[in-house]
Amino acid sequence: MTQASSTPDLSICIVAIDAGEVLRDCLNSIRENAPLVTYQVIYVDNGSSDGTRQMLEQDFPEVKTIWNSKNLGFAKANNQAIQTTRSRYVLLLNPDTLVKQGSLDLLMNYLSDHPKTGIIGPKVLNADGSFQAHCKRGEARPWEVFCYFSGLSRLFPHSPKLSGYLQGFLDEDATNNVPAISGSCMLIRREVIDQIGMLDERFFAYQEDTDYCVSARKAGWFVTYLPAAQIVHFGGKGGAGAQPFRQIFVWHQSYFRYYKKQLAQDYFFLFNWFFYALMVIKLAASLTLNLFRKNRHAGPNRG
Repeated sequence: MTQASSTPDLSICIVAIDAGEVLRDCLNSIRENAPLVTYQVIYVDNGSSDGTRQMLEQDFPEVKTIWNSKNLGFAKANNQAIQTTRSRYVLLLNPDTLVKQGSLDLLMNYLSDHPKTGIIGPKVLNADGSFQAHCKRGEARPWEVFCYFSGLSRLFPHSPKLSGYLQGFLDEDATNNVPAISGSCMLIRREVIDQIGMLDERFFAYQEDTDYCVSARKAGWFVTYLPAAQIVHFGGKGGAGAQPFRQIFVWHQSYFRYYKKQLAQDYFFLFNWFFYALMVIKLAASLTLNLFRKNRHAGPNRG
C-alpha cells in the first residue's frame, strides 16, 4: 500500500459481515494491483464472528478498521468509513471483488479528465469472465422493472424501450454516461459528497447505489460507465446471503423507499398505489419461490 504523510488521494471503503475469506482475496488484489496514487483502505465490520479481526490484524495491519457490534447495514456502515476521509476520491468496494491491474487508475484518471462526471464505475465480470450486466443500469422505473421481471428485456436485449433496466442497448465495451452504476465498485468525487451528502441511511441494503446516482444526476453530475476498468464480482459472498428471507424483504423494502423518494412524484397517485400493490404481490411471490430455490438470493440474479 502506498503510504501518505498527509491526506491520501484515494480512500477505499469496504463493508462486510462474516466474509473473511473473500475479504482476504479482495485486499490482496488491491495490494497486487495498487493504484499509482496514495491511498488508504478502510474496513467496516458489521458484527462478524468468523475470525475477520484476527486475519486483518495479522495479514493487513495497514487497513484502518471500524468494528460494529451488530449489522448496521450497507449504507450506514459505508457512511462511517466516508466520515473518516478527506481524500479527493472515495471508492465503495464490495468485499467479494477482485481488482484488476490498472483499473483504479483508469477510473481516477477519467474523473480527473472529465470534471462534470461525479461518479464512475468499471465493467464488472462474473467469476467465469462473463459480463455482470447490473454494473450499468437505469432508474428502475415501473416500465423498466416490468420489462426486466417479465422477461421482455431478455427477448429484446438491444431495444432502448425494453432493456432500460440494465441499459442493454448500450455496448458493454463502450464508455457511456448512464443513469446509475453498481455499488459493488463505485468511485465518487469528493465534490459530489460535499454537495449531496453521503448515502441515504434509510436504505439498510440495496437501492442505495441507484439512489445515490440519481441524486448526483439531479444535482448536475454525470454518472459514467467505464469498461476499460474492470473488476471481478462474485456476488452474494459479502454477507448478504446469510439470511436470504430477510434479505428478500429488505430488497423489496428498499425499492419501495427508493420509488417513493425518487420516482413517485412523476406518476399519478392512483398509479402509485397500484404499483405499491404489485410490489407486495411480488414480495409474497419471491418469498414463496425462494423456499424451493437451491441457491437462495434476495434481489435480481446478477449472474
